[in-house]
Amino acid sequence: MSVPAAFLGVVLIWSTTPLAIQWSSEGWGFLFGITGRMMLGALVCAVLLQIIKPGLPWHREARNTYFAAAIAIYGAMLSVYWGAQFIPSGLIAVLYGLNPLLTGLTAAVLLGEKSFTPGKLMGMGLAFAGLLSIFSADIMLDENAWKGVLAVLFSVALHSISGVWVKRVGGGLPGLTVTSGGLFVVAPLFFLTWLIFDGHVPTEMSAQAGWSMLYLGVFGSALGFTMYFYLLKKMEANRVSLITLLTPVLALILGTSLNGESIPVEVLFGSCLIVSGLVLHLWGDRWVAKLIPARA
Repeated sequence: MSVPAAFLGVVLIWSTTPLAIQWSSEGWGFLFGITGRMMLGALVCAVLLQIIKPGLPWHREARNTYFAAAIAIYGAMLSVYWGAQFIPSGLIAVLYGLNPLLTGLTAAVLLGEKSFTPGKLMGMGLAFAGLLSIFSADIMLDENAWKGVLAVLFSVALHSISGVWVKRVGGGLPGLTVTSGGLFVVAPLFFLTWLIFDGHVPTEMSAQAGWSMLYLGVFGSALGFTMYFYLLKKMEANRVSLITLLTPVLALILGTSLNGESIPVEVLFGSCLIVSGLVLHLWGDRWVAKLIPARA
């Protein structure tokens, strides 16, 4: 697999995932939707393991990697599915655009990467201003919208920690191996969570919800996570998080055009601030370095 192809694949999958999450939960609840997705993903990975045969080691380093991956697959995904009940799909993608900033902070602690440079700090400030704008929007007057925003922010934090942790302990394991190990760990956890807190087997299924679950199981889980962990192996953790610089715009377009979502001006303004903050976070230091010699 080429790195550019994997990068483009993850961008496309992550852009469509927020809307598919909402569609896959319609009529039967988010717990059944996410449990079905992860069990389908684990099944697809089991088949791919037999075809491609990358191996599924169980030594200590491998177990630590699977556990690190499971944090994003279980904790982050459960949080975002719960939060998707209260906010539009486009806003989910925008909030996930904060992933590079949190990844940078986590990488500074776990990997020793530099995250508190002038450009990165300015980027964080702009992104924080964008969050304030989103919280001031009319959507936040909804009594439950703030729950969705906080749940997605918590999901982003877990996803950032997981990505850096996998980068640290991954030990060069193939992306399919990391994804398979993580899904095999969390699939039973999702089933138990659904059994304890829901346990209702739906008798009817809309075509939209069914196809969305199938899409998320095959592409969103098995293939999407495989390409993501492959990129973590081949690229720096902070560069992988560039994906979330591209997905918010595509997700907002999909949400408004396919799901009839209304985006308040404050959310659009906040989204622009967040994306601008990401640009500064990623490239601001280069611009600062060019300006300082010029003034000297």
